[in-house]
Amino acid sequence: MALQIGIVGLPNVGKSTLFNALTRTRGAQAANYPFCTIEPNVGIVEVPDERLQKLADLVHPEKIIPAAIEFVDIAGLVRGASKGEGLGNKFLAAIREVDALCEVVRLFPGSDVIHVEGSVDPKRDRETVEVELILSDLESLEKRLEKTRNAARTGDKEKLKEVTVAEKILATLKAGNLAITVPLSAEEELIAQSFNLLTRKPVLYAANVAEDQLHSVSVHEARTRLNLPDDAQVITISAKIEEDLQELSPDEAAAFLQQLSVTSSGLSRLIQSAYAALGYQTYFTAGPQEVRAWNIRKGWTAPQAAGVIHTDFEKGFIRAETIAYADYVTLGGELKAKEAGKMRSEGKEYVVQDGDVMHFRFNV
Repeated sequence: MALQIGIVGLPNVGKSTLFNALTRTRGAQAANYPFCTIEPNVGIVEVPDERLQKLADLVHPEKIIPAAIEFVDIAGLVRGASKGEGLGNKFLAAIREVDALCEVVRLFPGSDVIHVEGSVDPKRDRETVEVELILSDLESLEKRLEKTRNAARTGDKEKLKEVTVAEKILATLKAGNLAITVPLSAEEELIAQSFNLLTRKPVLYAANVAEDQLHSVSVHEARTRLNLPDDAQVITISAKIEEDLQELSPDEAAAFLQQLSVTSSGLSRLIQSAYAALGYQTYFTAGPQEVRAWNIRKGWTAPQAAGVIHTDFEKGFIRAETIAYADYVTLGGELKAKEAGKMRSEGKEYVVQDGDVMHFRFNV
């Protein structure tokens, strides 16, 4: 399944540069003027997971296939986007299609790169983007609520529930807060999903810093400058350095990082944080043909996990032969784990755990 994360932000904050680094391409224009990205660029990115190689070392498969997510480089937003300013309508339509957002905010100084607001102010820039998203959500939700209230007058219980959820979210939006900050029950969450709100999507903030800020700007400082709560997902990254690293061989890249006194590329942290922001986890299948990581949402049951491989697996699900990753690796593979009594036969109610190694039995 294609998990999509939209890279959003004001023009000239480093979105396309970051996209190029993530996807190891020069596919996205990264020019020094607003709206150099018009049509969204899409790139598939592997999710780094050292567990895959450890499984492969035991199984010796023909192929190793990691989990993957799609990053979408979306046109820069400006004030008034919710009213169609700049490329506002295009921008908002593209955001509506993705599962989560990576909001790039500029922390690097420099007059050589134009800033649409004339100065670098991370808090203001973040709020500019989010105000436009809130205004767009307000407009769409008010229209939806008007129709739902009319339908609820007949006493339709489902419509009455929908009105309650919509009113709760609307009050939060009117107060200038993102819809994702509204606590909802599982039933209410299903209703809210049907609204397809921009600000109900999970957000990861990428604070884009200059090379000389890599060590001086901590995640805590970036969060403070963005005026975000402690639980907000924030990483600091230098998009320009990450893009430059893609031009180097692995040895040259390692030497360059060492020269910068950096232990690893920031991209791995960003990809893993983005994966977590979506509320996803990984399970594995392991056999002589391939060792593979599969994307599933946290809380999914065994049949739902089987359906990611093929819909027939979910429809005809019988059971899942399951070994915890730690047991699989510690004991030296499937056979030894089975002999040690660590292979479990799980039924339809089993909630899959991150790292489970699974074989599905099904009947079609």
